[in-house]
Amino acid sequence: MKTRLSLIASMCLLAAAATSFAAEVAPVMDSKSCDPPKYPKAALMNEETGTVGMGFLVGTDGKVVESKVEKSSGSKSLDKAALSALSQCKFKPGSKDGKAEQLWSKVDFVWKLE
Repeated sequence: MKTRLSLIASMCLLAAAATSFAAEVAPVMDSKSCDPPKYPKAALMNEETGTVGMGFLVGTDGKVVESKVEKSSGSKSLDKAALSALSQCKFKPGSKDGKAEQLWSKVDFVWKLE
């Protein structure tokens, strides 16, 4: 009986804790608002490829407030070009509990030669 009561109390505490977390919705990129990055000439000549992992903070107005490379492609020029292109994009801002809020999100950009 004591174990059952303890289990019920624990479940109630978990339920209360779960409802206290804010419902968070990540920012969404408006793909029509941004052009793909241009391949830097030097990187193209050197046949550089790779994936840039970027983190970015989107403001309540849908503009990129801050961005950073979280995982380099191995080429500084490819990383810089990807960050530059991302900063020009517009987003539907993220939200917490239905209210627009500045939120961080992540995106990968793959550079490949065709």
